[in-house]
Amino acid sequence: MAILKQGLVVMVVLAATAALWIAYVPQSRPLLARLGLWQASGPSAQDGHGGAGAGRKAGARQGARPHGGGRGPVAIRTQPVGLARLNDAARAIGDGRALRSVAVRPQVSGQITMVNVGSGAHVAKGEILAELEDEAQKIALEKTRLMLADAQQTLARQLKLGVSGATASSRIQEARLALRTAELAHRQAKFDLSQRRILAPIAGWVGLMSVQPGAQVTPATAIAEIDDRSSLLVDFRLPERFVGQLRPGLGLRAAPLARSGTDLSGRIRAIDNRVDPASRTILVEAELANPEDRLRPGMAFAIRIALPGDPVPSVPPLAVQWADAGPYVWIVRQGRAQRIGLRILQRNAQEVLVQGDLAPGEPVVTEGVQMLRPGAEVAPEAPDRAPDRDATRAREPQAATAAGGTPRVGQ
Repeated sequence: MAILKQGLVVMVVLAATAALWIAYVPQSRPLLARLGLWQASGPSAQDGHGGAGAGRKAGARQGARPHGGGRGPVAIRTQPVGLARLNDAARAIGDGRALRSVAVRPQVSGQITMVNVGSGAHVAKGEILAELEDEAQKIALEKTRLMLADAQQTLARQLKLGVSGATASSRIQEARLALRTAELAHRQAKFDLSQRRILAPIAGWVGLMSVQPGAQVTPATAIAEIDDRSSLLVDFRLPERFVGQLRPGLGLRAAPLARSGTDLSGRIRAIDNRVDPASRTILVEAELANPEDRLRPGMAFAIRIALPGDPVPSVPPLAVQWADAGPYVWIVRQGRAQRIGLRILQRNAQEVLVQGDLAPGEPVVTEGVQMLRPGAEVAPEAPDRAPDRDATRAREPQAATAAGGTPRVGQ
């Protein structure tokens, strides 16, 4: 008994599925009719392309017949095939780094006596970060100051004696040399004292300070890292096929991988001068503004660059028709209609970019396609002329069928 119930359920499901297939798939009725399982009736059942049968009746009223026969040409409207560029895009993942980054190290060895900034602070260029013990340098500076004052007095005395002839010119020359030596020694002492202060070489944000007062440092000791992250530089690689399309200043979009939904604008700052032969890629440097200081060096970014692609034929959306084999258009050549299969590459708001046996400027049919057959003689109407009433009536069954599930024209 259970098996019988399961069999009934399966039959009901199959029957419902078959009914839905017949109701919503226009190609099902012609197929069943050819198999003898369906009796075709009505205008749409005579043709499997949703309204094509009605189009044939409309064509008969105008005297058109397949392969160009009949009492007259088919009235149509056309537009020329255009030429447009594909919207190409280059994508990559890059690593961010600061616009400028400096590792701060002391110029001389010594003991830290004072740390003037904290970790994470913003400093100006030339600001004192830390100070070294400098008593010996202060003593040396004071000594050279005294020597300089004595040398100046000695030279002044020798010059007075030289006026009266009481001293030799060689003594005056020696006094001048002693003064110059004292000046240089004073300058050296001032420089040595200045080296006991560790200054910020650039403006930016200080990283974690690695020293404290009392620490002994040498020129090899890293005091801190200073990053200027007012802008971030992002390094990424692109395939060599984009080389001719890239240039400094080209805009791009960047999204931090750690912050989904964040979209940033930037520009290409520099391009490497050679392609890496191992990876067949070229290194590109981009710059991202960081006015709100939300980005940090070391973050990963998804980069997208919109680039103009190759030129390809473009047709109006209304010209694109669909069949079992795929999309196609009608082209007028030598006064007759030819059906050209194509492949859709890209859809824009006002045009469809395609690949097929089309040439720019060729007339492609946008209205009256329901009445066309390969080789049919056509008569293109003027652009400002109203559509033929029979042609409009012939399009109505196809629009109604398209509402039931078949592809609309241009979709």
